[in-house]
Amino acid sequence: MARFIFITGGVVSSLGKGLMAAALGSLLQARGYRVRIRKFDPYLNVDPGTMSPYQHGEVYVTDDGAETDLDLGHYERFTGVSSRQSDNITSGRVYSDIITKERRGDFLGATVQVIPHVTDAIKAFARNAIDDVDFILCEIGGTVGDIESLPFLEAIRQLSSDVGRTNAVYIHCTLIPYLAAAGELKTKPTQHSVAELRGIGIQPHVLVCRSEYPLPASDRAKIALFCNVAPEAVISALDAASIYAVPLQYHAEGLDDQVLLAFGITDAPRPDLTRWTDIVDRLTQPEGEVTIGIVGKYTGMKDAYKSLTEALVHGGIANRVQVKLRWIDAEAFERDDVAAILEPMHGILVPGGFGERGSEGKIASVRFARERDVPFFGVCLGMQMACIEAARNCAGIKDASTTEFGPTEEPVVGLITDWMSDAGLQTRSHGGDLGGTMRLGSYAASLAGNSVAASIYGASTISERHRHRYEVNIHYRERLEASGLIFSGMSPDGLLPEIVERPDHPWFVGVQFHPELKSKPFEPHPLFASFIGAAVKQSRLV
Repeated sequence: MARFIFITGGVVSSLGKGLMAAALGSLLQARGYRVRIRKFDPYLNVDPGTMSPYQHGEVYVTDDGAETDLDLGHYERFTGVSSRQSDNITSGRVYSDIITKERRGDFLGATVQVIPHVTDAIKAFARNAIDDVDFILCEIGGTVGDIESLPFLEAIRQLSSDVGRTNAVYIHCTLIPYLAAAGELKTKPTQHSVAELRGIGIQPHVLVCRSEYPLPASDRAKIALFCNVAPEAVISALDAASIYAVPLQYHAEGLDDQVLLAFGITDAPRPDLTRWTDIVDRLTQPEGEVTIGIVGKYTGMKDAYKSLTEALVHGGIANRVQVKLRWIDAEAFERDDVAAILEPMHGILVPGGFGERGSEGKIASVRFARERDVPFFGVCLGMQMACIEAARNCAGIKDASTTEFGPTEEPVVGLITDWMSDAGLQTRSHGGDLGGTMRLGSYAASLAGNSVAASIYGASTISERHRHRYEVNIHYRERLEASGLIFSGMSPDGLLPEIVERPDHPWFVGVQFHPELKSKPFEPHPLFASFIGAAVKQSRLV
């Protein structure tokens, strides 16, 4: 039977609950246990798919096409376990499902209430499809005291009784603020947060205390006394130099030992942390340095590109170099000199995005990379911008554009109206719903045998995750290839372009999918490893 670990947060948000859950999952894995991590999000959106990146950060897409919270990216990167649609739920989805059932008459005339109907739905989600794991970690979004999270907290309180109290452990993440004027760390906010949690019937077994300074033994003892936990179960969580040092840091603090002890497990195997010590060694002792310019639209919100930035770090790990990122607002190229900004870069990456703002700057950066032989990587919209740049400046199609930005006489990029998926033919139309209607999830692609892409992957067929509504128009393939931009990856039916490249360029690749979603520190994605490798060569030329 799977054991449950419930993770809550208090005092403030953004304490790193997701990162802690991912690190704990990796530590349990290092002992030979099977884990799965889930996220409960209290907001009323059905999923984050229609939310602004400035509000929510990145939308993480799973193999089965779910648009989920970015924390699921942490879970995958640290454990290597592919997340599923069943690993992320929101209040919006819970209420939508319940209201649909009520309208159908499924409740047979009963009054539909938060307890038991909403809490039962949350519990059913937590217990769904967990037969193949030893531990299921459930992170509750938000902060204790938020109104919208109350049904989730009540549900996990009930679950302890449902599965047996020896099969459920609660971890509470809090902040220990430092008051410079007093020169002290203050434990009172943590005491109040735990008191709030205990007031709704949840007694934490372990406290993870974020702070800027080490937690003195006296403060640890005070927290233990007032929060009714063992002193050893008060875990100090200082900032780490890299997120990939966090598993080692938490293990040194005894987090995994305390969690296992709370379950009564005293004979667990010692963890094999070789994987993490090697990663940290590569990060802390690099043999070189490269600078990558990211020309994007949401550069003011780094979490909008969370998986992308981590995949670039993974590429650095693969090549044992430090990757320095230079964030460049694409709109800057519409008023500033492109060359002055991009010349110091060893590689240029244009990421995904939506909307016309900054598009001309992205196209200008593609042209710079092409003409100056600087390694270029275009992801999703970045590939589309590469195709439009080639059409305008190499194929003589001066009015080339995308229908995403409005009507155009030369739609090099256009709305996908139909495509084949594992579920059958998918169709879309202009003016339809925006939520959940893109080409989402994993799709296969066939690679040309003599292509750069095939040599990077070492395979002729690949599967990658997608999240897009527009696609490069296959009817322009012949003219674009004649100008030097080769379509080296296609959907199995040969209708949807997946990868473009320039064989006469040191490294120029555009992909319609999001390879960053499958990259891990212990298994860097081959495209990012190759891109950073090309940047290393470029760094030796300048």
